[in-house]
Amino acid sequence: MAKSKEIKLKHVAFIMDGNGRWAKRRGLPRHLGHKAGCDRIIDIYEECLAQDIKVMSLYAFSTENWNRPKDEINHLFNYLDIFFKKQIKRIIKDGSRVIISGDISALPKKTQKTINEAIEKTKECKNFVFNICLNYGGKAEIVRAAKLLAEEVKNNKIKIEDIDENAFSNHLYTAGLPDVDLLIRTSGELRTSNYLPWQLAYAEFIFPEIPWPDFTKEEFRKCINEYYSRNRRFGGINDDEK
Repeated sequence: MAKSKEIKLKHVAFIMDGNGRWAKRRGLPRHLGHKAGCDRIIDIYEECLAQDIKVMSLYAFSTENWNRPKDEINHLFNYLDIFFKKQIKRIIKDGSRVIISGDISALPKKTQKTINEAIEKTKECKNFVFNICLNYGGKAEIVRAAKLLAEEVKNNKIKIEDIDENAFSNHLYTAGLPDVDLLIRTSGELRTSNYLPWQLAYAEFIFPEIPWPDFTKEEFRKCINEYYSRNRRFGGINDDEK
């Protein structure tokens, strides 16, 4: 596929929607939809590597997801534990670094241990960033960054005049990562649901109607082709529009 040097896809973010509905249509309990969704992650991860994408962000659990049934939440975290235990060796082999966006202190101790071990084991990896958004809310992330900056001003570490977009970005969970180029939300829902609002400022959005468990590498490649077909102007105009 032709790739314009101006629009190189570096960071793709996913809202993995439709797991529960996928299961319901098959007469299965909702939690088995989450299991199928976890199983799908590694396929899309592999395609990110094949496409030379550098960062993959996954909306795994939002701050609002605590409103779901407790049994479903427990299953979801269990599947997350299984995923990391099963895949961590190949993630390390690929040179992929695991980072977390969100406040994991509220998660089950077992899940916190699994996550922290994955972060520690991959901290020196340089080829790819695997960003898992857990107990994440975009508004909460922005408030957190504002508080961190305010604390630095209060302690005379920086001046108010030092606060700009770059300084603010450096206090987000995604500090050091490129902004999102492409957001994909499966299952046809047309909203971002409090996901990475700062990082999505100039992202392209694609909303495939298929649920996440059916989102294959082929479907992902269709989205990538769509991304590269778009005209990204970043507020400017093209030469033929002048």
